[in-house]
Amino acid sequence: MKILKALTIIGCILAVASLAFAGNTVKIGLNYPKTGPYHVQGLDQFRAAELAVEEINASGGIMGKPVEIVWRDSQSKPDVSKANATDLIDNEGCKMLFGGSSSGVAIAVGELCQQKGVPFFGTLTYSTATTGVKGHRYMFRECYDAYMAASVLADYLKKNFAGKKYMYITADYTWGWTTESSLRTSTNTTDESTHKGVKTPLGTKDFNKQLALAKMVKPDVLVLVLFGEDMVNAVRQATTMGIKNTCQIVVPNLTLGMAEGGGPKVMEGVVGSLPWCWQIPYQFGYDRGKQFVESFASKYSRYPSTSGASAYTIVYEYKDAVERAGSFDPAEVVAALEGHSYTFLKDKQTWRDFDHQSVQTVYAVQCKPQAEVMKDKFKLDYFNILYSLHGDKAVISKADWQAARTQANLPGSLEPLDEMVSK
Repeated sequence: MKILKALTIIGCILAVASLAFAGNTVKIGLNYPKTGPYHVQGLDQFRAAELAVEEINASGGIMGKPVEIVWRDSQSKPDVSKANATDLIDNEGCKMLFGGSSSGVAIAVGELCQQKGVPFFGTLTYSTATTGVKGHRYMFRECYDAYMAASVLADYLKKNFAGKKYMYITADYTWGWTTESSLRTSTNTTDESTHKGVKTPLGTKDFNKQLALAKMVKPDVLVLVLFGEDMVNAVRQATTMGIKNTCQIVVPNLTLGMAEGGGPKVMEGVVGSLPWCWQIPYQFGYDRGKQFVESFASKYSRYPSTSGASAYTIVYEYKDAVERAGSFDPAEVVAALEGHSYTFLKDKQTWRDFDHQSVQTVYAVQCKPQAEVMKDKFKLDYFNILYSLHGDKAVISKADWQAARTQANLPGSLEPLDEMVSK
């Protein structure tokens, strides 16, 4: 009876403690594309963020508080995303927002978060504008940008295709514009009379018209500045039309989900860039990255992609910043992040203090032959890493960043922290 009574008391104590713990939850808002052309990348964000929160809660939460993800479907639409962000902050009380697989979405949500005084972390947002002319104190980008992607691809393309004819098929929004511009500059293909280009709306399903032009132009390099399902549709149609047999296809920003969507036969030989893929921890010996890959694979029976790695890292980096600051106060969290270096899923990364870009090593990759992809247990071993480029050599310089902001009639620095504190 004494043992039973003791167990009952312990059970009551644990129950009360659990309720107290649950009543003091920290909410973070994930605004991700559950539907729309980037839904594959969105699903990976959700899964990885869920895994991170499970791990963090199992180890005591953030400053003793359990973490809860509150999500909304961005649909990759800026207006929907902005309404979601308002709901997540005003009605749900989220302390931090993250997510997105579109720079248009990231910029719109970032502006809303700036008004509300809530930190926002972009997962997949590659436009240079995100932390450039649209940058502010509440905006952080964990992934690389179009400039870094162009930097890592430039050496390969100059070495193998110097003086060759290029053509660009580009998504008609901020990411597409800045990616094409960066790659044209880095490959000396800015002359559009020689190196043709055509813009396409986000969500385009039929690329026959654009690819017919490519067939007529006969480029040596066809650059598909497209993402998600748009890229999948275009590369499949290019293969069907025989274009892939006559030129090198380059996808500046490539992800595992995109490669999988295209399929091993279609993607074979396609060149691209990325800031992370699941092979990197094994090739370069990053133990924490291996742990993430194996935990993710155990839970979801597949490997994580760049999108998942970014979301996973963001949750942990937010936790680390809050605990180093000793506070959930936005200004103090931002101050803890600025200039902070971290080593997590790969080698060292740094949240640059003047623009909040995560400076990091980036990689040029080429999709493996179909036979090699199919040998993998999940049939997801798509990428052969051609080479890497250190973040300091890949990222835009402070002088160039300031010049771009001056040209846009913006100050050459972000708003001071003391102004944030006074809000």
